[in-house]
Amino acid sequence: MQLNRSLDGLADRKIDVSEDISRSVRDILADIRQNGDDALRRYAREFDGFNEDSFLVTRNEIDDAVANVDDKFMQILERAHNQITEFHTNQIQESWSVYKDNGVQMGQIIRPLGRVALYVPGGTAAYPSSVLMNAIPAKLAGVDDIAIFTPVKADGKVPDIILAAAACCGVNTIYKVGGAHAIAAAAYGTESIPKVDKIVGPGNAYVATAKRMVYGDVDIDMVAGPSEILIIADESANPKYIAADLMSQAEHDVLSSAILVTTSELLINKVETELTRQIKGLNRKDIITESLARYGAAILVEDIDAAFALSNDLAPEHLEILTTNPLEMLPKVQNAGSIFLGEHTPEALGDYMSGTNHVLPTGGTAKFYSPLGVYDFVKWSAYSYYPRAALSTLKDDVITFANLEGLDAHANSIAVRFEDNID
Repeated sequence: MQLNRSLDGLADRKIDVSEDISRSVRDILADIRQNGDDALRRYAREFDGFNEDSFLVTRNEIDDAVANVDDKFMQILERAHNQITEFHTNQIQESWSVYKDNGVQMGQIIRPLGRVALYVPGGTAAYPSSVLMNAIPAKLAGVDDIAIFTPVKADGKVPDIILAAAACCGVNTIYKVGGAHAIAAAAYGTESIPKVDKIVGPGNAYVATAKRMVYGDVDIDMVAGPSEILIIADESANPKYIAADLMSQAEHDVLSSAILVTTSELLINKVETELTRQIKGLNRKDIITESLARYGAAILVEDIDAAFALSNDLAPEHLEILTTNPLEMLPKVQNAGSIFLGEHTPEALGDYMSGTNHVLPTGGTAKFYSPLGVYDFVKWSAYSYYPRAALSTLKDDVITFANLEGLDAHANSIAVRFEDNID
């Protein structure tokens, strides 16, 4: 299997949402905002075949799901939960205060968001790992009210492993509704579903478009695109591992991007041989083949510094560093969603069990976005207290500043406090 030797194809990788999708989503959002549950049930029947009065998963359904899930998988869920919790606990921030000698007090108060919606895709696959990655940091942030939204078919069944993951995280509010209509219900509220403050989680083009359109009425985590991996390797790297890791991302979608950047032409040849050998036994080999043909690449560079310069420019979602001393390379990374160091830290470990979050910025947005974390589920308020004597030392400066900006009412709000000339 031959990899491309240039990155020209990446320019065409971004999905442009069609006007048909945008128009459809706008209509759905407006309909649910206007008609609430009546519209929501209509879309659930139309798109999912679901035709029940209540969207809420019952306590019995959750308990039955946990009982049905294999004990070994429940243990795996618990272990993953512990790993993710251990990492994200370090992201918890505290409020702070400053007390000055002149009596001034100021600081920052951190408060959790009130209510958060976690969107979990359905359809052909179930992703309990996404439940963990989104719910755990929200819980650690102190969010008390977390609701999962996930689509179901006519039978109204949420996959047991999704409900088990929710139970593992202590999330008991789960709605059997998906698509753009679920985003609308979460963003605007209906008679049976309260409005949320933030919506997180991945989805298809309709879900992503709906999230983009409701942003401002509520917050969102990000609008994620197709998955991507970039591997920086020197001549010491194992081509077997590189080929496996490239395909682990390529199997997500034909739009996924898998790129090798290396100082060794011999390594490229060996990786291509491994790709041809390993792909034969994989279930999603057709998707992998198309993804690698369209957006896979092997780039030969002069030295490691050139490799990191290219990587920092692309700002990949996942960055693997397979060099002789990978930990020493970490300071060279400026832009990446999540970084995997050394041959025994494959990206797939981060998808499930390493503890780091797998909700990551894509499409070069790692230049200004960060992985999902506890900080995404809190907000900050600043406060200040000034006694009269402290205000008096700044009053003339504030009055001058306000007058220069033509805001004399601002200036007056300071001056009026000193009209009595009491010191």
